[in-house]
Amino acid sequence: MRWCSFFLLTVGFILFRFKSFQDTFIYCYVSPGFRRGYYQVYNIFGALKMKNTIIKLENVSKIYQMGDVQVPALRNINLEVQKGEFLAITGASGSGKSTIMNLVGCLDLPSKGNIFLDGSDIAKFRESRLAQTRGKKIGFVFQQFNLIPTLTALENVMLPLEFQDVDSFTAKKKAFDLLKLVGLEDRVNHLPSQLSGGQQQRVAISRALSVDPEIILADEPTGNLDSKTGAFIMNFLAKIHGSDSKTIIIVTHDLHLVKHAERVVHLKDGEIEKIDHNHKNRRRV
Repeated sequence: MRWCSFFLLTVGFILFRFKSFQDTFIYCYVSPGFRRGYYQVYNIFGALKMKNTIIKLENVSKIYQMGDVQVPALRNINLEVQKGEFLAITGASGSGKSTIMNLVGCLDLPSKGNIFLDGSDIAKFRESRLAQTRGKKIGFVFQQFNLIPTLTALENVMLPLEFQDVDSFTAKKKAFDLLKLVGLEDRVNHLPSQLSGGQQQRVAISRALSVDPEIILADEPTGNLDSKTGAFIMNFLAKIHGSDSKTIIIVTHDLHLVKHAERVVHLKDGEIEKIDHNHKNRRRV
């Protein structure tokens, strides 16, 4: 029986990687008894893979209604993001980058298809649950920083913690530690208007990390920064990806930024044109 188990495991793994050949092979060359055993093994591999998938887009489309005209922003997107992956999504203006970020970030719902976050289909969530999911699982970094102008750097970073009912003392300490991590411990009481663009983006990153989210979504995170500050931001994102195993997704049109990613998804006219793999950036676990 040992050789039978070995055979099933080997074939199961190979055909799990090449699913399109599965049924033809199984039904042509495998007896009914072996067939049942094979599918048990196949399901084990499927379960292991799903366990490591944090985001899955399944036949996702997004259509905007502009008067009497329907404008498709995304068409039948199929994509899986693994836990701890650094993924870049790139494309020209109008390719669907921001739309896919809004969907993954629970800021919008698809017109068609399913989006799974940790195995739950967010397309079926009510707005209250979407907001709760955003607050706990996802940290956002925007091109325009989106800091509240009347709050200090420290207060901006504390805000997500207060929404999660973290007590004031704990929130203040964590916010200060995060600002110190990005080199802004001497700017904690400054308003956004008193900070440079790079400093504001560092505050925004600290805010995104405040609730210790599993996923960081960054939309053109260096778009309003000079090259030196932009390099600091990207190196910092790469650092937290490596040290904290965060899932990082950046949306950008700047091809210089994608060198940090393990995979690069190229969008064109609302569809995935191709996916590049950057094997030298893969984390070793």
